[in-house]
Amino acid sequence: MSAFERFMKKNQTVKENTFYPATKSLTDEDGKPLQWEIRALTAREADAIREKCMVDIPVPGKPGQYKQKMSNRYLPSLVCASVVCPDLHNAELQDSYGVHSPEDLLLEMVKSPGEYYDFIQFVQTYSGFDANINEEIEEAKN
Repeated sequence: MSAFERFMKKNQTVKENTFYPATKSLTDEDGKPLQWEIRALTAREADAIREKCMVDIPVPGKPGQYKQKMSNRYLPSLVCASVVCPDLHNAELQDSYGVHSPEDLLLEMVKSPGEYYDFIQFVQTYSGFDANINEEIEEAKN
């Protein structure tokens, strides 16, 4: 195989899904936390989520001028896109928690702030974010 051929798509490795206990409040019959199936996002998917979550806000004192800011929906959207199971888009599951979006369902299912932020950190790391994504969000805000 030539050096050039090594770059062909057929030689690219695919990261397998993994499992993570997102919350201790949902357990099996033995009291063990349920394992959520997580997939790694692609760069294209992460970019699309970031683009969707950017909002224009008016610059104070400068009519007609706007700056972009990352919406607070970015991290929940990133996590929701990574969760394979449970299906956070399932209407019946959303109805059982009284919500109407995957992001709101995530926040209802993983209520503990510590568990929630640990879960976010796990998903970010699994998808290949080396730096803390919150630092990137702050950078984007400035």
